[in-house]
Amino acid sequence: MNQLREEGRVGAETQWELVYQSRSGPPSQPWLEPDVCDRIAELPAEGAKAVAVVPLGFLSDHMEVMWDLDEEAMEAAEEVSLHAVRTPTPGSHADFVSSVVDLIEERMQATPVDQRPHTTDLGPWFDVCRPGCCENVRLGFKPAASGVKP
Repeated sequence: MNQLREEGRVGAETQWELVYQSRSGPPSQPWLEPDVCDRIAELPAEGAKAVAVVPLGFLSDHMEVMWDLDEEAMEAAEEVSLHAVRTPTPGSHADFVSSVVDLIEERMQATPVDQRPHTTDLGPWFDVCRPGCCENVRLGFKPAASGVKP
């Protein structure tokens, strides 16, 4: 969630913080905190006039995004007279779809990692998870121990 500057511009110096709209895991797992609606309700007391909600963990506008953010978060903002907007998810944006196609073609053509284009100093991402990343001991899957290499 980005707190918009009072002038209404969003820039590199914009204050931001990570909040959550759901849990991660089974229904018995507690919801992650801080909750987006709870945090929105606190912002006016801190001088905020507006908020931009960015669903960075989601690729598409499915029901969880649409209900939790478009309905509940916007309602929470309205209740405290805070101007609120939500950025779209990238799901069907032409640049996003094109980048997914590029990634698939790189893998199909076995393009060496050092020849893959990238826009940050991090370089191209891993083809498979790093050792231990997707480990599920309960199901008996240990990537590193199974010989799956990054």
